[in-house]
Amino acid sequence: MNYGFAARVQDIEPFRVMAILARARALEAQGRDIVHLEVGEPDFVTARPIVDAGIAALDSGRTFYTQAAGLPELREAISNWYLQQHGVEVAPQRILITPGASGALLLVAALLMEAGHGLLMADPGYPCNRHFLRLVEGEAHLVAVDANDRYQLTAAKAEQHWRPNTCGVMVASPANPTGEILSREDLRNLAELCARKRSHLVVDEIYHGLTYGGVDAPSILEITDRAFVVNSFSKYFGMTGWRVGWLVAPEEAMPDLEKLAQNFFISVSAPAQYAALAAFSAQTQQICRARRDEFGQRRDFLLSNLRRLGFEIPHTPAGAFYLYADVKNLTPDSEEFCFEMLEQHGVAITPGTDFGHHRAREHVRFAYTTALPRLEEAVRRIEKFLQR
Repeated sequence: MNYGFAARVQDIEPFRVMAILARARALEAQGRDIVHLEVGEPDFVTARPIVDAGIAALDSGRTFYTQAAGLPELREAISNWYLQQHGVEVAPQRILITPGASGALLLVAALLMEAGHGLLMADPGYPCNRHFLRLVEGEAHLVAVDANDRYQLTAAKAEQHWRPNTCGVMVASPANPTGEILSREDLRNLAELCARKRSHLVVDEIYHGLTYGGVDAPSILEITDRAFVVNSFSKYFGMTGWRVGWLVAPEEAMPDLEKLAQNFFISVSAPAQYAALAAFSAQTQQICRARRDEFGQRRDFLLSNLRRLGFEIPHTPAGAFYLYADVKNLTPDSEEFCFEMLEQHGVAITPGTDFGHHRAREHVRFAYTTALPRLEEAVRRIEKFLQR
């Protein structure tokens, strides 16, 4: 008998942005100068207090397994963070530390999905969400959203697209690839819909902290304790490579989630968890706020210049560090557009085809995760490319 690979693997698409990144690295190896606007990773190195805490953990021998649910003191610190930032009490016992937000998303998928059940989610959206569901034989019920919806899945639209096998809704605020947020009213309506449908609500909040112009990104935990909330130390706290995230869940879900974590991960890196404790210090928070302000300056610069060059971005995105631009007036194919820009002018951006299917070839994503002088250089090159 010829034993092949599981059919589900063929349904899980690769990250197209990684093909862009690989080609960009190859060009750099040839001596080319590349401006990276493709990968959603802050260019700031991890704040020094966090690094020092990680070194101290290593030096003191804190290199053993922790509890599968995470360090008790880190769960307590996250609980305090919700009280300080959102005025909401979240018991540490409802918080589980995960290997990045990806670990949290995998746990949620494994916990909630029966074979053939699905979650409604926005198209465009973060692609791994639908792939995690497929991995556990669930389904992503993609709902087309566009600029008129601020690229967000509302309760009204979710109810319109509800299917017999839909078991809940997954949203992100601020969202990747669009930077758009859900208002408190939006979140309340989603929570009420899911309660009425006796279904699940999953909210990705990994870009919390990265909002600009005084705009508030409320947490779903301000509205209900029935939601599953994914967050991470990667984006606002600048700890991408440390791989530490967390999941907040209803209390009755925690025993099963911890059981899954024991089997999937055993535990998150102990030194990384001790390092993450320093993310909440006053010194680190001062650094994070200054970096957030710089991201805001980058957004404003790149947004105004892309609009000037003919990219359609109807709304000013309030969060994350992305601009999702309509390029239908500039190209018939966003993938070809991205590779040509990279090859000819050394600017790496991501095609919309990474994020779903709805008008994907009419959009590209810019990540303003590089310094202003490099953004200025990118704008010069993009302008030259468009004049070809």
